[in-house]
Amino acid sequence: MRSMAAFDYSALSVDAIRSGIAAKEFTAREVALAAIERIGAADAKVNAFLQTTPDMALAAADALDSAVSSGTFDEMGPLAGVPVAFKDNMNLLGTRTTCGSRMLENYDSAYTATCVQRIVDAGGLPMGKLNMDEFAFGSSTETSAFGTTKNPWDLERVPGGSSGGSAAAVASGMVHVTLGSDTGGSIRQPASFCGVIGIKPTYGLVSRYGVVAFGSSLDQVGPFARNVRDAALALNALVGHDPLDCTSQPCETDFTANLDEGVAGMRIGVVPEFMTAPGLEPEVGEAVLAAIQKLAAQGAEIVEVELPNAAAAMSAYYVIGPCEAFSNLSRFDSVRYGYRDPGHADLGSQYEASRAFGFGQEAQRRILLGSYLLSAGVYDTYYYPAQQVRTLITDDYRMAFGECDCILAPTSPRTAFKFGEITDPNTMHLSDIFTISINIAGNGGMSVPLGLSADSGLPASAQLICPWFKDENMLRVAAAIEREYGPAPIAPAFADGKVGA
Repeated sequence: MRSMAAFDYSALSVDAIRSGIAAKEFTAREVALAAIERIGAADAKVNAFLQTTPDMALAAADALDSAVSSGTFDEMGPLAGVPVAFKDNMNLLGTRTTCGSRMLENYDSAYTATCVQRIVDAGGLPMGKLNMDEFAFGSSTETSAFGTTKNPWDLERVPGGSSGGSAAAVASGMVHVTLGSDTGGSIRQPASFCGVIGIKPTYGLVSRYGVVAFGSSLDQVGPFARNVRDAALALNALVGHDPLDCTSQPCETDFTANLDEGVAGMRIGVVPEFMTAPGLEPEVGEAVLAAIQKLAAQGAEIVEVELPNAAAAMSAYYVIGPCEAFSNLSRFDSVRYGYRDPGHADLGSQYEASRAFGFGQEAQRRILLGSYLLSAGVYDTYYYPAQQVRTLITDDYRMAFGECDCILAPTSPRTAFKFGEITDPNTMHLSDIFTISINIAGNGGMSVPLGLSADSGLPASAQLICPWFKDENMLRVAAAIEREYGPAPIAPAFADGKVGA
């Protein structure tokens, strides 16, 4: 058995951790203790975690070690012994679920979300809950009520959002797999900024039960990891019908099955308008073009496809999203749960003061916008046309996938920006210009790293988009890209046992 001093769990893959425990090279408790130690040191710099759960992790590890002793470890799940963590809009019994908001600062989870339970049932060691933009409203994790998360590649830059804590925890090597939620790019954009894999599955593949809703027709849960196979194994654990979620769909796909097949003979679509979009920085566009050329050299057929209504996705999203957010956040009324402002003689003043303090500026902005858009005389002017645009965009993707198996595009128009660099909300919203249309249409999408930009030295990435319920297509292409660029490394300041000192 290895000594703890020589054991750097963070460099191992999911398969290597599981097989190492099975072969008694090290124990699950050693992995858990090493993760606890690393999180304690590294997170002082990164602030990815809002809550750690060492007792839960050690209890899960001890159960796995008992299975090794009893000869039943082979029955354990594919993530057995792997440190995992969850975005803090996902309920986990025994933790608080704050959504990065003062409104829920003291809310104790009453149950466990299906997606969280499935990762734990697959053998993951639950290390804690992760920072996020308040109620997932943001693209930089700057709107969290509990402080910003830092990008492990440059602590003066944002990790993206709203799942910034989930991306940063993986990029810094604190855990191997995290879960995030994606309503308009909130998995893919932070994965891009932090240089890791981030998957937004097809809408309906992963249960949303127990995940605090932002936009119920847009939200989807997915995994972060540092290599494609680890992400595929996590996705295998997540998918499948859940009777507690009426949008949940059955799935029997093994997302690891075709990772080694290569892209020869595949048709990969490129959207010309995306590659010439205003605001696309040259370093990002050049990285994406280089990836296209590498895939062509591997035998893929590159075809141009049209998404004529994609330019309207941003407008439609900022009607549909706030309307659904307004509806979903109406439950936080300071009466049943959530922050309650003291000293009020009537319900109306208590309700007003509690929500004014409990919700941050961005949350208030979206609530007010949603309230207006759903009001009498306005609904027909904005909400109904936005849904018509949604139908057009959905049809565009359906037509495009008649010509190709997967689309390759930029994930974000730029690499990670510095804290405070973007203060205008409209400019911030443009961080998701390439990701939002996929949530509108419901297709699967993922961000895959393309190494470091020659200009900034920061992670660059490409976005892969697949037909509905053909998520294996984009994973197959991602694996081919990974063979060219290698798996995502831990950010240098946190690699080889360092903790960002």
